[in-house]
Amino acid sequence: MALTLEQLNAADAATATDLLDGLYEHSPWIAAKALEQRPFKSMAHIKHAMAKVLAESSEQAQLDLIRAHPELAGKQMETNTLTAESTNEQKKAGLTNCTPEELEHIRKLNAEYGKRFGFPFILAVRGARGLGLSKAEIIATFERRMFNHPAYEQAEALRNIHRIAEIRLNDKFGYEPVEGNEVWDWQERLSTNSDPGYAEKGQLTVTYLTDAHRACAQRISHWMREIGFDEVEIDAVGNVVGRYKAATEGAKTLLTGSHYDTVRNGGKYDGRLGIFVPMACVKQLAQQGKRLPFNIEVVGFSEEEGQRYKATFLGSGALVGDFKQEWLEQKDADGITLREAMLHAGLCIDDIPKLERDPAKYLGFVEVHIEQGPVLNELDIPLGIVTSINGSARYTCEFIGMASHAGTTPMDRRRDAAAGVAELSLYIEKRAGQDGDSVATIGQLNVPSGSVNVVPGRCQFSLDLRAPTNEQRDAMINDIMAEMAAIAERRGLRYSTDLSMKAAAAPSAPEWQKRWENAVDALGVPLFRMPSGAGHDAMKLHEIMPQAMLFVRGMNAGISHNPLEASTSDDMQLSVDAFTHLLHQLAQEQQ
Repeated sequence: MALTLEQLNAADAATATDLLDGLYEHSPWIAAKALEQRPFKSMAHIKHAMAKVLAESSEQAQLDLIRAHPELAGKQMETNTLTAESTNEQKKAGLTNCTPEELEHIRKLNAEYGKRFGFPFILAVRGARGLGLSKAEIIATFERRMFNHPAYEQAEALRNIHRIAEIRLNDKFGYEPVEGNEVWDWQERLSTNSDPGYAEKGQLTVTYLTDAHRACAQRISHWMREIGFDEVEIDAVGNVVGRYKAATEGAKTLLTGSHYDTVRNGGKYDGRLGIFVPMACVKQLAQQGKRLPFNIEVVGFSEEEGQRYKATFLGSGALVGDFKQEWLEQKDADGITLREAMLHAGLCIDDIPKLERDPAKYLGFVEVHIEQGPVLNELDIPLGIVTSINGSARYTCEFIGMASHAGTTPMDRRRDAAAGVAELSLYIEKRAGQDGDSVATIGQLNVPSGSVNVVPGRCQFSLDLRAPTNEQRDAMINDIMAEMAAIAERRGLRYSTDLSMKAAAAPSAPEWQKRWENAVDALGVPLFRMPSGAGHDAMKLHEIMPQAMLFVRGMNAGISHNPLEASTSDDMQLSVDAFTHLLHQLAQEQQ
C-alpha cells in the first residue's frame, strides 16, 4: 500500500523513520533528521528537507554515505548482497544482464575511478525519466566523469544520490509525475528533428526555417490541436501559436511560451521546456472541460538563438513590432537570404507587421526556462524565481600591432596584438568579478594568417558583457573600454570596437514575480531568487508588457547549449504544478 503524506506526518518518530527506510543507502539518519521538519507540505518538501540535512552534515558523513553505495555491476551484484532498492535499479538499467566484455570494461572503470577518487562511482541509473539508462549511456557517463576534479565529482556523486532517493521516495508514495513525464517525452520526440550534417552524428541542431525547423513547427502545432487548443496557427515568421479561449468573450489574454530553435549541437530543453509546460497545463484544463476568465496564448517562438542569421529574437521581436526590413537581405553561410528562406517556407512577409500585439489586450507574459547554469543544481533546489534578465552588450573587436619574426624580435620591441588581448582577458575577468552578478567573456579569438614563428600583428576577438541593470553593465563597459585604450597605448597597438548588439536589462514585474513566489511556496519548495545571465524571449515582451520567469534546475551542473543539457521529469512536474498554481491565482484575481 502506498505511503501518504498524512500517514507520514502523523506517525511517531521511530515509525516515520521506518517508513522512509532505504531512501539513502544504509543511512537512515538522513531521513530521521529530516523528519524533525514535519509536517511536510508535499513530497518536494520532504526531498529538500533531506537534501538540506546532507548539505549541513560533515564532509566525513557525506563521504561515508557515498562509500556506503555499491559499485555498479560490482561484487555485491555478483554475490546478491545488494539492497533490494539497488538490485531493482541496476536491473532496470540492464546491469544484471551484462555481457562478459561489458562486465570487464565496467570492472576496469570501477577500479580506475576508485583509485582516482577514493569512493565508488555513483549514478542514478534510472535516469531523468525514471525508466532506466541504457548500458551505453551509463558507460559513457562513467568515462566522462572520470576526468572531473575530485571536489566536483564528490558533489556530483551526492547529487546523484539525491536523485536516487527521489525516485525511491516516488516508489514509496506510488507517485508518478504524469505531466512531467509527458513534457519530457514531448521534448525527446521533438529532438529527433535535426539539421543535415548534425542529424547523422546524433547531434541536435535546429536553425531557422530549415526542414528540421519546419518539422518541429508542424509537430508542435499537431500536439496543440490534439490536446485541446481552440486555435492553432503558424504565423508569418514561423511562430507556432496556440490559443485556449476564456470562459467569456472579450477577456484579456495571458501570453506565454519560449523558442524551439537551438544552437548547433545543443540540448533538448533550452526554450522548448517553456512551450511544453504551459501546453501540459492547457491539456489538463481541456480534459476537465474548464475555462478560465482569461485566454491563454502559448507561442513556440521560431527563432531566438541567432544561429542562421545575425538577427536574433525574430519570433518574439515580431510580436512587439521589432522586425527590421533590412534583416530580409541578410545571408546565411550558403548565401541564402532571409527573404528567400521565408518565401521558400511559405511565410507571408507582408503579414509580419500584423503580428504586433496590443498590450492593452494582455495581462502579461510569463516564461518557464531551464536555468542554463549551475546554481540551482549546486543548491539542490528545483525551481528558481527570476528577478531580472541581465542587460547585455556584444562587441566585435581587434587589436592591431606589427607582425614580425618570432626569433629576431626582442621581447621589449614587440607590438604583439595577441598579448594585448591576453592582458585584456585577465582584466575583464577581474573587473566583472567585482560586481558579483556581472559577467564578461571573450568567447572568440582569431589571429588572421597567424604562424607559429610570427609575432601576431592582428588579433580579432569578441566581447560579451552582461549585468542585472543597465547602469551596472554600462559602468563595466566604460571600465573595459578604458583599459583597452590603456593596453593599446602601453603596447603600441591600435584597436577597434564594433557594437553588434545591446539589450536592456529586463527586471521582473513585481506582481508577476510574486505570483511565481506564491506558486513555488505552495509546492513546499524553498524560495530562491536569482538573476538570469542569459537572454530570453521575455526580454522582448518586456518592451510592451509586464513579464516574469521561472527557472527549472538542470542536471550535469546545469550545463546548457550542450548535448549534456538535461532535467528530470520530477522537476518538470514541479514547473507544471507551479504554472497551474499561477493560473489559479490569476483566475481568482479576475473574479
